[in-house]
Amino acid sequence: MLENKSTTRTELSELGEFKLIEHLKQFVKLSQSSTIKGIGDDAAVIKNELETTLASTDLLLEKIHFDLSYFPLKHLGYKAAVVNFSDLLAMNVKPRQLTVGLAVSNRFSLEAVEEIYAGLLLACERYNVDLVGGDTSGSQTGLCLAVTAIGQAQESDIVYRDGAKEHDLICLSGDLGSAYAGLLLLEREKAEFLANPDMQPDLQGHDYVLERQLKPEARYDILDLLKEKNIKPTAMIDISDGLASELLHICRESKVGCMLYESKIPIDPTACSTLEIFNILPTVAALNGGEDYELLFTIPQSDYDKIKGSHDITVIGHIVDENSGCMLVPDNGAMIPLKAQGLE
Repeated sequence: MLENKSTTRTELSELGEFKLIEHLKQFVKLSQSSTIKGIGDDAAVIKNELETTLASTDLLLEKIHFDLSYFPLKHLGYKAAVVNFSDLLAMNVKPRQLTVGLAVSNRFSLEAVEEIYAGLLLACERYNVDLVGGDTSGSQTGLCLAVTAIGQAQESDIVYRDGAKEHDLICLSGDLGSAYAGLLLLEREKAEFLANPDMQPDLQGHDYVLERQLKPEARYDILDLLKEKNIKPTAMIDISDGLASELLHICRESKVGCMLYESKIPIDPTACSTLEIFNILPTVAALNGGEDYELLFTIPQSDYDKIKGSHDITVIGHIVDENSGCMLVPDNGAMIPLKAQGLE
């Protein structure tokens, strides 16, 4: 594991691209039997035996996807890896390899790059994924990360977004809205600091929502639980852009409608109290906040008994025919068309 204890600053210009790659390579350890060749050649080599390969890439741009005024570099590396792992988990597949493209300006030192890689490698170690390659480049516009997660699975095990059927149950792991609550807090403290650089951040008592924003976790445990219960979801997606957007994706791809019950959406009490500070309704944050990286999936009604005792899976609605539309059902029973609003 890469641990940067140095207080010195080493300019990246002292190394150049190839020496930087060699420097970072020394911290990378491989554990997957399918990884034949990692960092050090023109391409990584991954051996497939009667399996299908899946790959998912995310691009993270400074000032668009993250703000380094409050986002620690190590946390950024960790989150960049985890959100890609989550994309593969949403297809019922565990990632095995990761590649990383990194572009940095001259305001970043070697030690700063090491911090990013420390987070990437911590995530890889936690989830048993090999970092097998990537690229580095200079940048004139700030920090950019392009991360690709790669996994292999039997084709029969893969779950797509287009398999939801009428009468299926809509299920959700964990809780929603917490990551957005954490973002609101961080943005508030940034604004306070810019107005008064002598102020101290007021983040006491908000550990949960801050961690959900700065250090999300991929729901490997849900895949393990579904496998243990012999359940294969009919459709699945992860919550990166908000519940409304993701559920509409499933309905659109599956050519179905849905009934989503507001009272069933799980929201942590800590998130509720934080959102109250900003006069944001918890349901609004859950539907539109995003970055929770929970798993949203549908299952046949016949599988309900297998999950009803689970403390971390909630049935929040059911699938209906396409002509019935996609509806949010509030506590008063009146149906409202489900729309993906997004929150800025």
